[in-house]
Amino acid sequence: MAKLEKERVDILAVQQGLFTSREQAKRAIMAGEILGENEQRMDKPGEKIAVTIELHLKGAPMPYVSRGGFKLEKMRDVFKLDFSGKTVLDIGSSTGGFTDVALQSGAQLVYALDVGTNQLVWKLRSDERVVVMENTNFRYSKLDDFKMGQPEMATIDVSFISLNLILAPLAQILVPGGSVATLIKPQFEAGRTAVGKHGIVKSAETHLQVINQVTEYAQQAGFSMVALDYSPIKGGSGNIEFIAHLKLDGGQDTINLAARQAMVQAAHEQLNAHREQTDGQK
Repeated sequence: MAKLEKERVDILAVQQGLFTSREQAKRAIMAGEILGENEQRMDKPGEKIAVTIELHLKGAPMPYVSRGGFKLEKMRDVFKLDFSGKTVLDIGSSTGGFTDVALQSGAQLVYALDVGTNQLVWKLRSDERVVVMENTNFRYSKLDDFKMGQPEMATIDVSFISLNLILAPLAQILVPGGSVATLIKPQFEAGRTAVGKHGIVKSAETHLQVINQVTEYAQQAGFSMVALDYSPIKGGSGNIEFIAHLKLDGGQDTINLAARQAMVQAAHEQLNAHREQTDGQK
């Protein structure tokens, strides 16, 4: 069994978006302001803990049901996505981070679809604006499955499957011209030889290849990639992830190679800087 990836508490706090620098995080941790699982106080900046532990500020509840919500929050803000009055399809809803952001941003209805079961939190499961579609493999979904109205927008956060297998059926379900806010997870798009220890993809070259590949998948399915950025926080295992805004408009190439390269470089400089600062301090 693979060893669980661990990280310093101060670095993890930055990666999860609580602070913009390790020094800020260090001061807050030493002051007892950072809590982990079961409200446990994390007061040692250099302590290594599992990267799957969600940290939060003492006295400051999470604005969403999971930290994944911060990823869609950035997509909404950076890509200027308007959820107001929209019917949204959340593919890979899990506990409901994306569903929560969509509802808080004005969506009138969200289909919370996931291949798993009993993951969506009760707050969302009991919300009359949420249609729970658990134990559903989206690869085989059809428009007729969405009884409360055709989805006008979609959000995607899936694991252990390529976006290539998601975008093709989505193109047959989403309204023409509809927008998609999706996570791009390199560890599930790159070939096995490109995925390193603990399932982490570290190579900027591989990240660029994955983005080029997903762009091609999108165009083949009829989507244009109209905007691209990196996720504000790393994935659960420490992977750099990317975010994209797609539009179902026939599939145009709107982001040139130089822009993709610059974005990947920026992601590595920003998200790996905090780790590099501690290389000589472990």
